[in-house]
Amino acid sequence: MADGNSETKTSNQMWGGRFASGPDAIMEEINASIAFDKKLYAQDIRGSKAHAAMLAHQGIISAEDKDCILHGLDTILSEIESGTFEFSRRLEDIHMNVEARLGVLIGPAAGRLHTARSRNDQVALDFRLWVKEEMGRTEKALTALISAFLDRAAEHAETVMPGFTHLQTAQPVTFGHHCMAYVEMFGRDRSRVRDALARLDESPIGAAALAGTGFPIDRHMTAEALGFREPTRNSIDTVSDRDFALEFLSIAAIAATHLSRLAEEIVIWSTPQFGFIRLSDAFSTGSSIMPQKKNPDAAELVRAKTGRINGSLIALLTVMKGLPLAYSKDMQEDKEQVFDAAESLELAIAAMTGMVRDLTVRADRMKAAAGSGYSTATDLADWLVREAGLPFRDAHHVTGRVVALAESRGCDLAELPLDDLKAIDPAITDQVYGVLTVEASVASRTSFGGTAPSGVRRQIAWWRERL
Repeated sequence: MADGNSETKTSNQMWGGRFASGPDAIMEEINASIAFDKKLYAQDIRGSKAHAAMLAHQGIISAEDKDCILHGLDTILSEIESGTFEFSRRLEDIHMNVEARLGVLIGPAAGRLHTARSRNDQVALDFRLWVKEEMGRTEKALTALISAFLDRAAEHAETVMPGFTHLQTAQPVTFGHHCMAYVEMFGRDRSRVRDALARLDESPIGAAALAGTGFPIDRHMTAEALGFREPTRNSIDTVSDRDFALEFLSIAAIAATHLSRLAEEIVIWSTPQFGFIRLSDAFSTGSSIMPQKKNPDAAELVRAKTGRINGSLIALLTVMKGLPLAYSKDMQEDKEQVFDAAESLELAIAAMTGMVRDLTVRADRMKAAAGSGYSTATDLADWLVREAGLPFRDAHHVTGRVVALAESRGCDLAELPLDDLKAIDPAITDQVYGVLTVEASVASRTSFGGTAPSGVRRQIAWWRERL
């Protein structure tokens, strides 16, 4: 009996009071977060070191206690990184695990570390620091992906391919121009990361439980030490806020959607029916039963990761939607979603960057497909407007008749005899053949942002300078 009481007191030494009896197995299971929030150990220790330094600077704790605390925290960091630290579920979370170990290492001075702070502002700090660092990694990964596309765009600024609407051949474009579309998309993702970083660049530590503290702390000092622009301005909002996590998940979901669209195109383009690209064995697998198959598994898995990331965003939005101010335990459910989405996004971007650099472009197949479906019909209509003076709607009607004639004869527009074209509209001359090739079509699209190779190269130069 005495041994049992001793064990209870030991396991609950961080609490005392009315919690001395300890949680039962169910409460321990639902309450503990150490299984996942131990990922925040570096941020937790970094925040505690900055807090201790500030407390000593303000004369709230002694310099001797500060030195003991800093030395103990460095020891704990080394133990965790070397794998010798023992995490305890009964201590619930990373904060209590670190504090308990600190008490063992340095004694009573450890208890002074928690002066003028709460686990509410402590977890807000740790999580915000982690998301800030993860956004930095996301920005670098997106930059690498954009660079890969710029290289492929430069290589294929003149490589003609079909442009699609409704997945039907519409007008000829260049593969370089198509690559630059993804540069724009992932560039917006990168700008969203930067915007979000500017908003989260405020330090929560010092907000305490929800009302601030009566101790003469210097929140600007800790904010500067931790690399934040400034401290947060409202203590209630500080411990309530998870907008930074929601913004990260929103950014991740939009970026994953872009990755998924690209993955879908890679899957389509690599089919024998299209044959626009080939993936190496590094990013594809064979079939277990059909030896001729080469499956674009990496692209398909990137496409699937989008579902996980979208699910994480919806999960956290649902957690937060009904919470009163300030902190509620529901918010413990914020981290796993962010951690999982971050891992999924990081892997998906890396895989797609690898595929973009790895894929082989089959320019001959692209060019052959570019001329299918009478893709230069719009060029004929534009010529009739520009050279024959027809209103566009009339030119559109004439072009429709020309296309119908070509369809009936099973030939391309450029293969129709001039006499047959004149029979449809006498204003047509032999100069029209100069706009009916796919090369002439893409070269003519010189409007800003258009597919002309000269325009694509200007786009590339602008983005390289921006990167």
